[in-house]
Amino acid sequence: MPEKTTHQQVEELITGYWKSQSIYAAAKLGIADLLITGPQTPEQLAAATNTDASALYRLLRALASIGIFEENEAGEFTLTPLAQPLRSDDPESKQALAIMNGEDQFRPWCEIIYSLQTGKPAYDNIWGKSIFEFLSEHPEKARIFDKAMIGIHGRGTDAAIKAYDFADIKVLADVGGGNGSNLISILQACPNLKGILIDLPHVVDNAQEQFDQASLTDRCELVGGDFFQSVPAGADAYLMRHIIHDWNDEKSLQILKNCHAALPVNGKLLVMESVIDPGNDPFAGKFVDLVMLLVTGGKERTAAEFQTLYNQAGFKLARILPTESELSIIEGVKS
Repeated sequence: MPEKTTHQQVEELITGYWKSQSIYAAAKLGIADLLITGPQTPEQLAAATNTDASALYRLLRALASIGIFEENEAGEFTLTPLAQPLRSDDPESKQALAIMNGEDQFRPWCEIIYSLQTGKPAYDNIWGKSIFEFLSEHPEKARIFDKAMIGIHGRGTDAAIKAYDFADIKVLADVGGGNGSNLISILQACPNLKGILIDLPHVVDNAQEQFDQASLTDRCELVGGDFFQSVPAGADAYLMRHIIHDWNDEKSLQILKNCHAALPVNGKLLVMESVIDPGNDPFAGKFVDLVMLLVTGGKERTAAEFQTLYNQAGFKLARILPTESELSIIEGVKS
């Protein structure tokens, strides 16, 4: 096959959403789950998904051309390695991520010029409220969001546990810890560690079941609150994963200052985020940074920008520890 010209390469980049939205449709319809039991025809899949068989075939044919699903000689479709992550029962399932990105987080990209002109999130402009307000009013969307985050975070959590030694920490507080999946994994890997999950009251209420199922209720306290107002004391290290990047510098600084106030002297701040290096090298964090601009109003940061935030909040930036994932652990110490 001849090498693609630069024009052809750019054309593929321009039309990239064709593939992502097709994957979204398959995820929304639950096609991968329907194929767990074996090959099925488009007619069978259409009957199960309340779709038009001819139209659904065209979608599946297109996805099969990029390795997601495969059509056999009998005209049936089967799962492939690239289709497996779209199963809802996959440990790191991307089904919810595909749905979230195909719906609520796709529309702001259509309004990217608004964000570039104003510096404000297009998400708020579309729905008249922030993503967090929107999710609090739409439980089903919040459920998809939580599942999407689990699909994203699993690899990063394992990499953080491998990279960072939690041995000298007695109580670790996960600030904005959501459904607790991150903290649960760390507690399971560190049997001598105790935890505190901190998030909005309705969030920690929903997380209780996760800790019960993991038999960690006696090792973790769940605290409802607002990290913009205060952070409860009682931990010698405060962890935030994909929290600071949701907010601009002013709001991020307020969160960090509240952590500083709650920590004892020499207490640790552990922020798990992407750190953008200078230069032109490819890095997913550079596009996640645009997601933050469009959806939350936050940003991904460079090492220098983290240094400035930490200094302003009263922390000494001790080190930036890379992991095997795209995340680094930015360790600060309260002086």
